Amino acid sequence: MSKQAAPRKVGEKEALAVATQIRGSAQKLNLVAGLIRGRSAAEAMNILAFSKKAMAVDARKVLASAIANAENNHNLDVDALVVAEASVGKSITMKRFATRGRGKSTRILKPFSRLRIVVREQEEA
Repeated sequence: MSKQAAPRKVGEKEALAVATQIRGSAQKLNLVAGLIRGRSAAEAMNILAFSKKAMAVDARKVLASAIANAENNHNLDVDALVVAEASVGKSITMKRFATRGRGKSTRILKPFSRLRIVVREQEEA
């Protein structure tokens, strides 16, 4: 009597990768995620590789992980993969303090973000 396997969080022809703590705001990460939504996986990797945005480095790692999950865990065709979903959310926020003049201090917020990328195998049209 073993425990039942957890149901899949995505569809049958889909693979998922999640990064839970990417250092940077969700607003900046969402700009990068918008560049790759709906594109083929190979094209999205190229866009992220040559993007000037700093958040593109972490987004590229998550996309590479999603592609590897599709290939190794779900036996999907890598050449037919499309970025079906790239959603961004807020994670933790570290609070720090900086000393200011006249004995005062200011709060510094250091936000973290979540990135969830789903790749789907698309049938040849």
